[in-house]
Amino acid sequence: MFAAWLAILAAEGAEGPKSPFEVNPGLIIWTWIVFIALFLLLRKYAWPAIVQATEEREQKIKQQLAESEKAHTEARAALAEGKRFAADAKNSAQAMVAEARNLAEKERASLLERGRHEQEELLARARREIEAEKDKALAELRRETVDLSLAAAAKLIGRRFDSEDDRKLVEEYLKTLEYRT
Repeated sequence: MFAAWLAILAAEGAEGPKSPFEVNPGLIIWTWIVFIALFLLLRKYAWPAIVQATEEREQKIKQQLAESEKAHTEARAALAEGKRFAADAKNSAQAMVAEARNLAEKERASLLERGRHEQEELLARARREIEAEKDKALAELRRETVDLSLAAAAKLIGRRFDSEDDRKLVEEYLKTLEYRT
C-alpha cells in the first residue's frame, strides 16, 4: 500500500504544481520524512558533539575569565607596588639631592675656610718678608750711614777713621738716635 501511494505521489509530482499556492501532499510527506530522518540522525550523532563542544567552549571561556580576573588582580597589585617603588625612588632621590647639597655646602665652606687660611698665611708670609726686607734695608742704611758719617767726620777732621772702634762708636750713637724717635 505504501508503495502504491508513493507511486501516486510520484506521478502527481512529475507534472509539477499549477500555481505557487497549490498544496502538494506528496511533497509535504517527503519533506516530513526527510526532516524526521535528518532530525533523528542529527540527534543521535551530531547533537552530543555539538553539546560537548558548547560545554567545552563554555568551560574554556569560564577559565579564561578566571585567568583574566587573576591577571587583573595581579596587575593592580603590580601597579600599586610600582607606585610604591616610584614613591620610594622619589624619596630616595630627594634624600640624595639633599645630602649632595649638604655635602656641597660643607665642601664650599671648607674651601672658603681653606682659602681664608691660605690667604692669611700668604699675608703673614708677605708681612714677614716685608719686615725682613725692611730690616735688611735698615741694616744697609745703617751701614751706609756709618760709612757716610765716618767719611764726613774724616773730611771735617782731616784724618781717616778706618778702625773698628770708630765704627762701633758711630753705630752706638746711631742706636741712641733710634731709641729717641
